[in-house]
Amino acid sequence: MNISRMRGPALAGAVASFLLLGSACSAEPRLPSAIEWDGSVIRIPVAGGAAVVDPATLAVDYTAATGRTRSWSGPVDEPLGTPSVPVVDGDSVSWTYADRGLDVRMSQGDRLDVDVSSTDGELAWPVSAADTDTRSVEFPNGEGQSVPVDDPFWLSEEAGLAGSSWDFAGGLTMPFWGTSTDDSGVSYVVETDIGTSLDFSAETGRLRATATHRFDAGRDTGTYSVAIAPTDGNPVAAAQDYRAQLLAVDGITTLDEKIARNPEVAKLVGALHAYTWGDGRDAAIVGRLQELGIERAWLGYDADGAPMDPAAVAAAEQAGFLVGPYDTWDNAQDPADADTESSVWPGDIWPAGCVTDEAGDPVGGFGGRGCYVSTAALDAAQEASGVLSGRVADFTANGADSYFLDVDAAGQLFRDFSPAHRQTEAEDRNRRLNRMLRLSEGAYSGGVPLVLGSETAAAWANPALAYSHGSSTPLTDSIWAFQKDREQYGAYWPEERPAFFFKPAELPEALARAMFDPRYRVPLYETVLHDSVVSTDRWEMGLFKFRGLIADRMLTGLLYNTPALVALDEQVLDERGAELAALQQTFAFLQDAAGTKPLTSFERLSGSVQRTVFGDGALTVTANFGDGEAEGVPAGCLVATTMDGDSRSFCP
Repeated sequence: MNISRMRGPALAGAVASFLLLGSACSAEPRLPSAIEWDGSVIRIPVAGGAAVVDPATLAVDYTAATGRTRSWSGPVDEPLGTPSVPVVDGDSVSWTYADRGLDVRMSQGDRLDVDVSSTDGELAWPVSAADTDTRSVEFPNGEGQSVPVDDPFWLSEEAGLAGSSWDFAGGLTMPFWGTSTDDSGVSYVVETDIGTSLDFSAETGRLRATATHRFDAGRDTGTYSVAIAPTDGNPVAAAQDYRAQLLAVDGITTLDEKIARNPEVAKLVGALHAYTWGDGRDAAIVGRLQELGIERAWLGYDADGAPMDPAAVAAAEQAGFLVGPYDTWDNAQDPADADTESSVWPGDIWPAGCVTDEAGDPVGGFGGRGCYVSTAALDAAQEASGVLSGRVADFTANGADSYFLDVDAAGQLFRDFSPAHRQTEAEDRNRRLNRMLRLSEGAYSGGVPLVLGSETAAAWANPALAYSHGSSTPLTDSIWAFQKDREQYGAYWPEERPAFFFKPAELPEALARAMFDPRYRVPLYETVLHDSVVSTDRWEMGLFKFRGLIADRMLTGLLYNTPALVALDEQVLDERGAELAALQQTFAFLQDAAGTKPLTSFERLSGSVQRTVFGDGALTVTANFGDGEAEGVPAGCLVATTMDGDSRSFCP
């Protein structure tokens, strides 16, 4: 789902002379009331100030009404060639770079709206954090991170950030990033996320973040659109700006709206999320949870041929829990030797439904297993023979009222060259969204709506989903290498209790810091979608998976008001039941206070203390990640206060 262009009202008036002043202590600047071109730079009114653009390099500075000037983009690294003379047309200005085949258009308003068009090639711009004033870069890696640009750790090879590239459509959860200084910031929203990446580099001992767009007419990425706006420098300001843009075009479907359509969605409010194995799928587990005082839960199970039986599902639903199978529609394998029943499809989906690359070869599936399945092929098979309806009927025959559809919302999109089901990545995404909507609305389950979740749900998928597993977890490439070390991380056996999910592992120090250190975590996802999608960690990285990180992960989850996810069986309740119950009862208190209200404020207080606010002050949560008492909160503890003055403390 592409975001519609966000144009602020044109700032009418005659062209006035303009003097760019670069210091906050200078006299009040004379800002233009309309776009100006003086033969050297273009001055564009934006948000009460002015963006000053150098067409020769695409460098952009912004002068606020206070006279303070900040860099919005450094010059591009690759030569652009000689620009044509800019042409001003009302509230926009355009010019071209004939040598690069680039057409540029910028518009004034509440944001600087930029459109660049070409038939091929690429453009690395804007170049953010290029000035010495920038303190940090915020980007939606999972829940979100705020990284100091001069931090030696984040510049190091072991952190893995410098030199990395993050695809906006499949690597980040939302298509924006931000930068912050001591007293201001910048929001960058990439409206054409397919074909665009956020690339980090180390330049003279500082991190730099640059967006790179690849133009390809056949890929339908011939236009690159970015909206840039000033912010107050809060770590979640860019997320607030993106949320405002989504709300302006009805781009967020709230949990309240989803509950109105399907009252079962309300069971997610305050619920623990757990994937069950072995005796965790027996009806007795429901009684154990209730005895511990855990009154709300989502219980899931893998597609391993041993689902929860109808009696267990009935017990869970009688307790007010949700139950859902794990499924994936993204993989097909030869039925003769498939390693999981979820990869076996009727008819000729294997191999005729495989995504095909430009050479005409099937695109191999995850881990080299089978192939990725074309969404267009599955749509055609559903229309012809009800293949998806039949599958959902099989997976919910035990009475399950929820469903987890892996991968669909994560943004792993394919350009398919098969003559039978050719499509672009944008068409692939539209089909994924449409089938998730149909699944949630009951089109594949006899009209009975399902409480739908998916993996690491990107923002575009929010209309269809009630929950997302994985969007709370920041990731780094090093985690995948660590997971392959079966001795340390655990293998996929024994079948009843796979060590991959249950065995506690100790992350290397650098990996633990990069993923879970609260100093670098910020609730970007929750700022945008807390009132729309219930977000958790990845299913193989449950709360108890990593030694030494449990307390901080508990505090972070409660601070962001997001549920814990655990691998669950009777042994876990024997060993961790009381601990889990205490956490869950605190979480239920938070959810009772904030309900489905949005996250409206985040701030870092003194030391290692962080604070969130939900709704119009309905709930305030203050967490102290430090070693000493601060802001009235004991070390390693959390205090939550409601608008009515009720409070709850929690010390893991």
